[in-house]
Amino acid sequence: MAAPIVKKPLLLSTTTLLLTFCVLFNYAVALKLGDTCVADRNCDGGLHCETCLANGNVRPRCTRVQPLNPFSKVKGLPFNKYSWLTSHNSFARLGQKSATGAVILAPTNQQDSVTSQLQNGVRGLMLDMYDFENDVWLCHSFGGKCFNYTAFQPAVNVLREIQSFLDTNPSEIITIIIEDYVTAPKGLTKVFDAAGLTKFLFPVSRMPQNGGDWPTVDDMIQKNQRLVVFTSKSSKEASEGIAYEWKYLVENQYGNGGMVAGSCPNRAESPPMNTMSRSLVLVNYFPDVPDVTTACKHNSAPLVSMLNTCYNASGRRWANFVAVDFYKRSDGGGAAAAVDAMNGHLVCGCSSIAECRVSTRLHTSLGLFNTP
Repeated sequence: MAAPIVKKPLLLSTTTLLLTFCVLFNYAVALKLGDTCVADRNCDGGLHCETCLANGNVRPRCTRVQPLNPFSKVKGLPFNKYSWLTSHNSFARLGQKSATGAVILAPTNQQDSVTSQLQNGVRGLMLDMYDFENDVWLCHSFGGKCFNYTAFQPAVNVLREIQSFLDTNPSEIITIIIEDYVTAPKGLTKVFDAAGLTKFLFPVSRMPQNGGDWPTVDDMIQKNQRLVVFTSKSSKEASEGIAYEWKYLVENQYGNGGMVAGSCPNRAESPPMNTMSRSLVLVNYFPDVPDVTTACKHNSAPLVSMLNTCYNASGRRWANFVAVDFYKRSDGGGAAAAVDAMNGHLVCGCSSIAECRVSTRLHTSLGLFNTP
C-alpha cells in the first residue's frame, strides 16, 4: 500500500513564500526615518541607509540627508533670516585621487561630490584655495602651500559644478566661504570668470555694514545675484571685490576647541560671537581630525546642543550656517534636521521649518529646540 502524501512541507514552503513576500513588499515601499533598511534605495527621498557604530547603533536604518527647503514654506525674508547646511572642506572627498595623479595623503571631510552635495540641499561650501601649478587649486594642506599629495583638483572644476547648478536651479542661492591662500594678482577673479560664475556674484556694495538685514532672497533671485562669496583675506575686498568674511559674520572656533560642551568661543579672526554689527552667524562643529566613523555621533545630539549654546553666545541669534564634516552621517535627523530647526526658529518661531505655515512671514528667535 502506498504511503500517504504528506502536505506539511508544502504548507511550510507557502508560509516561507508569504514571509519573503512581506519582506520584499516592505522594501518595495519607501521606508521612513528610523526604519530598518538594507540599502539607500529602500529609503524615502532625502534619506539614506546607514548604521552609527559610534553611537552603539548597529542596525542599519534610514537617516536624514536633505534639509527642507525653507523657501517652500516662507519666501521673501532677508537672506540673514534663513539657515543653510554647510559642508566643511566640501571638495575633500573620501577616496578621491589627486588630479596630479598622486595619492592624496591629506584628510578628507565629505563622502560625495559638490554636485551631489548641492542636490542634497547643501547651500554653504567651504573651499580652501591655493596657488599651485600656475593656477588656483583646491588643497587640504598646511603652511600656506599646496603639494601633490595635498592637492585635490583645480578650483575651476568645482566652481563649474556650482555654475551648472545655479544655471539649472534659478531659484537657489549658494554661499562659498574661501580659506584663501591665493597670492596671484586677481587670482580669484580669474578663476571665477573662467567658471562662468561672475554673473551670479552678489556685490559687496549691497552687503549690510552695521548688522542690518540683508536684501530679501526674492530680490537676490530676481536680480540673479545668487552667489555670495566670502574670503579670509581682508585685502581681497578692495582688490577683487570679494567680501572679507569677518566683516559680515561671526564664527565660532573650529576643530576640537569648538566642540567643548557648553562653550561657544569665537575663532581668533572673528569678532566675539555676540557682536551685533555682524548680521550672519556661522557655527562650526567638527573635530581637528575628520573621522567618518564618529561623524554620525557628532552630527546628532551633540550638534543640536552646540547650536543651542551658540544661540546664547551669539546674542540670542540662531546659526545662519551650520558647518559639519560628512554631512550625510548621523544617527537620525542629523545636520539636516538641525538646519530645519534653525529655519523654524528664524522663519516662524517654531521648533522646525516643517511646522511653519506656508507663506508665514513672522520670524523670531525665541526658545530652544531638540531634535530626535
